[in-house]
Formats: sequence, structure tokens, C-alpha cells
Amino acid sequence: QVQPVESGGGSVQAGGSLRLSCVASGRISSTLCMGWFRQAPGKEREGVAAVDSYGTTTYADSVKGRFTISKANANTLYLQMNSLQPEDTAMYYCAADYFAPSSRAVVLGTFRPNYWGQGTQVTVSS
Repeated sequence: QVQPVESGGGSVQAGGSLRLSCVASGRISSTLCMGWFRQAPGKEREGVAAVDSYGTTTYADSVKGRFTISKANANTLYLQMNSLQPEDTAMYYCAADYFAPSSRAVVLGTFRPNYWGQGTQVTVSS
């Protein structure tokens, strides 16, 4: 079992920045694939960014060039979000799994991670 816990959400104005953190507890090793998802009201959950066991990162087209995903160690994940826009407003979730084939599969939705955090709210005002 792996339990991710997110933090760092908040409210900012358009153009601002936030950094989300995720700390996973439980059975942790360097092969854990971790990623960020978001869900806005009335919309489906979507993949934002992920990093797999090889260190390969994948981003959704909507956040490329603005968001950066990184891992501090095997169980700590960050999402640096710059140039935030109102359309980035959503609940952001950290997810993890040992059997993800790639970060691309996680972001594109062809592989659904098994372990999820409770989410942290990000609100961007115009």
C-alpha cells in the first residue's frame, strides 16, 4: 500500500505561481511512478504531469512550459506551477503506482494509478 498526501494548494491571481508537494508513505522504492492529476467542477479528471521509474517526465499539452514536475527522493513529488491561469483552477491530486508502464501512459489516461491522495485545491482568479 502507498498513501500519497498533497499540500501546497491555495488561491492566486492569474500569472502567479504555486508549488504543490506530495509525500507518499507505505511501501516506497525508487521504482514508484508518481504523477499529478486535476479535476475542475463539471469536468473529468485529467492527467497533468508524471514521472516514471526511469525519470522520464510527461506533461499535458495545456501545461507544457508552465508546470514542472520533479522528485526530491523516492517518495516526495513536486509540481511547480508558473504563469497560472483561471483555467488551471481545479482540485489537484497526487497519484502513484509501481506498475505504470510509462509516465506518458499515466498522463494520457491509458493507465490509471492505484493509489490516490485526497487532493489540494488550486484557485486562480483573473
